[in-house]
Amino acid sequence: MTPPAGSPQVPQRQRKPDWIRVKAPTSKGYADTRNLMRSLGLATVCEEAACPNIGECWTKKHATVMILGDTCTRACAFCNVKTGMPRAVDPLEPEHVAVAAAELGLEHIVVTSVDRDDLPDGGASQFVKVIQALRRNTPSTTIEILTPDFRNKSEAAVSAIVEAGPDVYNHNLETVPRLYPTIRPGARYYASLRLLESVKRQAPHIFTKSGVMVGLGEERLEVHQVMDDMRSAGIDFLTMGQYLQPTPRHAKVQEFVSPQAFAAYAAIARAKGFLLVAASPLTRSSYHAGDDFRKMQAARQAQLEKARG
Repeated sequence: MTPPAGSPQVPQRQRKPDWIRVKAPTSKGYADTRNLMRSLGLATVCEEAACPNIGECWTKKHATVMILGDTCTRACAFCNVKTGMPRAVDPLEPEHVAVAAAELGLEHIVVTSVDRDDLPDGGASQFVKVIQALRRNTPSTTIEILTPDFRNKSEAAVSAIVEAGPDVYNHNLETVPRLYPTIRPGARYYASLRLLESVKRQAPHIFTKSGVMVGLGEERLEVHQVMDDMRSAGIDFLTMGQYLQPTPRHAKVQEFVSPQAFAAYAAIARAKGFLLVAASPLTRSSYHAGDDFRKMQAARQAQLEKARG
């Protein structure tokens, strides 16, 4: 049916291929995880970023906690987290994260955040407090953090967080340099690379990790160059997933990359020397993070043993 002349056009969602369709979450485990997060006043990137794996992860009581509130100071074209002026930092948040980890019985936790360009340290001190609270309350839980770039504050921010001692430091490059002005306009590609390089330089024992989305209009050779840049920065773990348009207002999907193409990317990344590679249409930064952490540990051990001869 053709809309009447002069009526506004409603943007249409793109139809997803069969290989990335997921069922709506309905399990008791999902409901329990959601209720726990609500009771502690915690946000999760699983919900705020509309992750397609939320049903699977929350059923298993795996959740990625998003600290520093639910409002971001930036407006990236790919991200579903709301933009605006954030609320004051919650001083109880670190203890609430630790309570959630204990209640869920987490062996491995992923902690991320919104961008907080309004804060003098970009929010780095809150990451430090969360790591410290987890070490006090659930000392056996391994800790993975996924931080913003701490624009113009990264050197001091990284040093403080590294000193707190997370097990994995993740920061996503998200896309190829050519697409930054439209997809990630508030960030700088080489600044993000330098941040990850700084982590590895200061603490070689901390695993470093970064992710990219495909399907935004990048060229295959550009993705290969990003892999080379990551290896030059000493990044251990590469994640690659399909970009999915969260709302019609966000950047459009330019291509639904096939599972076979993901497998080819993964093979090339492994050949370039990453300790671990996760590449599939539904791969996200913290998807299967606990299992992947153990795989990284095993890969590093095997690498050390091989070096010893």
